[in-house]
Amino acid sequence: MKVLFASSEVWPLLKTGGLGDVSYSLPHALKEKDHDVRLVLPAYRDLLNKLDSFKILGWLSLQLAGTNKDVRILEAKHAQFDMPIWLVDSQELFDRKGNPYIHSEGYDWPDNAERFTLFSQAVAALSLDVLDTDWKADVVHSNDWQTGLVSAFLDQEPDRPRRIFTIHNMAYGGYFSHDEFNRLRLPGQWWSAEGVEFYGSFSMLKAGIVYSDAVTTVSPTYAKEICTSEYGYGLDGVLSSRSYKLSGILNGIDTKVWNPATDTLIPFNFTSQKRNPGKQKNKKALLESYGVSTDKAMLEAPLLGIVSRLVEQKGIDMVVEAIPKIIAESNANFIIIGSGHAFFETRIKQLNEKHPTRVFMTIGYDEKKAHLLEAGADIFLMPSRFEPCGLNQMYSLTYGTLPIVHRTGGLADTVIDVGPITTKKPQKLPPGANGFVFDTPNTQSLIHTIQRALLLFQDKKLWQQLQSNAMNENFGWEKSADSYIQIYDNLDPES
Repeated sequence: MKVLFASSEVWPLLKTGGLGDVSYSLPHALKEKDHDVRLVLPAYRDLLNKLDSFKILGWLSLQLAGTNKDVRILEAKHAQFDMPIWLVDSQELFDRKGNPYIHSEGYDWPDNAERFTLFSQAVAALSLDVLDTDWKADVVHSNDWQTGLVSAFLDQEPDRPRRIFTIHNMAYGGYFSHDEFNRLRLPGQWWSAEGVEFYGSFSMLKAGIVYSDAVTTVSPTYAKEICTSEYGYGLDGVLSSRSYKLSGILNGIDTKVWNPATDTLIPFNFTSQKRNPGKQKNKKALLESYGVSTDKAMLEAPLLGIVSRLVEQKGIDMVVEAIPKIIAESNANFIIIGSGHAFFETRIKQLNEKHPTRVFMTIGYDEKKAHLLEAGADIFLMPSRFEPCGLNQMYSLTYGTLPIVHRTGGLADTVIDVGPITTKKPQKLPPGANGFVFDTPNTQSLIHTIQRALLLFQDKKLWQQLQSNAMNENFGWEKSADSYIQIYDNLDPES
């Protein structure tokens, strides 16, 4: 099958979140199953600077906001991609510094509606082979609101490819005003409750839901959650009425990048069968990277880590509230890696200043240190209020760093709770148990779950059994890719 995979970001060229990881791993998984994949992205400045080479594939002439936009299409190569990368190159819209969606001062780029409308137009045109490259897509797979209009632009095309749209996070809907809709001169027939209109504005995310032949999201539980008012962000009714074409497919992880046996970013490789001394040596290296003197007591103390955006969605407020109590009653230590809301960054700095030998931090993202934390920590904190899929809990399970999670979205689909912990022996684990789960997203529930984990940490035999369960899980992309291929096939009118 010829698959055009459209995304607004891809690791390692440009990444702001999990979408970037998926946009790298899923196309490669499809390619490994002998599908003919093209990846299409906006030609951001930072992305162009990371390419090995590119050539001009052709030019598109697109109508937008009443003017003609000449857009250059590039075909690029990069050592980590074994497929063509197509780039929609509009210097006016994409050749700018920094984040692809947000200005350095923290506000959305004011022309985002125009930027991603033009990108979606270009993707739709490329899927139809308007450049006469002798490559016409069988399937166009769009991702998140930035590509939501692709399916809408294809709606009136008689010989269009099958259209699949994946929602990675309902919290970002691509909402713009009716005035902007009119300014861009988008098709009038789109403006209705059954089209893109959303409470007087319009939503690119809604367009993807309405006009696509199939809609997926990134875990089975999240597919159910987004059909409720709590998680649907006002689109729950739209999704519920289209449940016949909605499914949840759990994201995978790139096991070539995230594999403790082969990971090149950690100093000591290890496997499920031979965790020690490798994991303990990584713990020592992790602590020493923060200038810690790693005596026996420090190495034997439980080490809890978190790699996260520092925002309320990720439950970071619960984490900073829980840390003082856990420090007061146990010998546990904490490492926090991430950036986000200035308030939470300040709180973490204050905890570090008050407990300099117990709380360590990296404000910002450090890929190497993130890998080392997964390899060296004992417990991973991921108390997200909602989490469409989540990848870090799967990284943690793969590295034997047992996760503590809130029961939501993909966290509920991947982490199986150990149940009540007692000091009585012998104690048995439930079948498949691989971590710690709590049901109510508040600080007290998180504290109680950390306490359960620390109690079990004292039972080395059970802890090692739990690590084995976790590390023997398979979160590779093969199964997920098969599920997407099945959807592609089922959309074939001849099948």
